[in-house]
Amino acid sequence: QVQLVESGGGLVQPGGSLRLSCVASGSIPTINMGWYRQASGKQREFVADITSGGSTDYADSVKGRFTISRDNAKSTVYLQMNNLKPEDTAVYSCHVLSIFHKNYWGQGTQVTVSS
Repeated sequence: QVQLVESGGGLVQPGGSLRLSCVASGSIPTINMGWYRQASGKQREFVADITSGGSTDYADSVKGRFTISRDNAKSTVYLQMNNLKPEDTAVYSCHVLSIFHKNYWGQGTQVTVSS
């Protein structure tokens, strides 16, 4: 069965960096892969995504700080997060859209930015 496994979350100080990884097992042919986040008491929101061709998109709140990338051969998507802010604190979930337009979601990884 296809599953997405995220890693790289944790506790970091403001201004610090983290790199999230998401590995899609089960050989998923993807249209795009991306990241969403959900802070406590708030709705899930889009963070960034990347198409199979390498086109990227970012939420305004993370532009200039976060970088998304992917390795198609490894079915892996990364999110490099720099200059983290307390408002970035959330559960980050990996998302994959397959070429068959089926959606897959990871279990989420907690990112906490605090002094």
